[in-house]
Amino acid sequence: MAHLLAKALSWPVPAVLTWLAAWALAWALRAAGAPLWAALVLPTALGACAALLPFVATTAWRRVFVAAGFPMSVLALGLTSGAGGQAGVAVAWWWLAPLALLLLAYPRRAWRDAPVFPTPRGALSELAKHVKLPPGARVVDAGCGMGDGLIELHRALPEARLEGVEWSTLWRAVSAWRCPWATVRRGDMWADDWSAFELVYLFQRPETMPRAMDKARREMRPGSWLVSLEFEARDADGLAWTPVARWELGGERPVWVYRIPRG
Repeated sequence: MAHLLAKALSWPVPAVLTWLAAWALAWALRAAGAPLWAALVLPTALGACAALLPFVATTAWRRVFVAAGFPMSVLALGLTSGAGGQAGVAVAWWWLAPLALLLLAYPRRAWRDAPVFPTPRGALSELAKHVKLPPGARVVDAGCGMGDGLIELHRALPEARLEGVEWSTLWRAVSAWRCPWATVRRGDMWADDWSAFELVYLFQRPETMPRAMDKARREMRPGSWLVSLEFEARDADGLAWTPVARWELGGERPVWVYRIPRG
């Protein structure tokens, strides 16, 4: 039961519930005759405090979305108060458009994985110095987003057979358009079989790295390569893998290169 409840309340449900609670408080205060400033300040403070709770928002951007929801909707309603009838109501809810676009680009099922942050240009420029692959070797960007990782892999390993897997339909289409020389498909990177690839590239989050490492250990062939941008490979018990190579781009965002041990 607890597991089902946690799944039902996964992001962005906490954000929507917080916004509804803020509006309920605002309406209750106005109905009780509270001054306008109280009906605006107190619900805004409620949203800001809720944004600090770990079960509501776990990243900076999520905290911004939660905290800004109520004041943004109030601003929208104020700007459209002169419009009449149903048209005014429809226009007033324009503040929900960014959330709708976010859900289209980043479906709820994928919120536990890394947000869509692109691989910086030149991040993989040293990859060919450390990783030797035969021509036509299969390389996958697991969670390829908008294709920036594939572009950098193509620059670093031009003879590789590149593939991308992305759960978001929108980002898969964008990635396929930007990377016509790669095979980009919609799919779940966690359900994908990594045993067919010579190299797997990841740009995940610290929380999901242990899961990725467990998957790599179970599925990847001995001698194949795992490359992680920014986050070190660690097991569920916190033990760090030993990298074959490591470098940084401009003093930040290190690249970690690992090889699956033989035997």
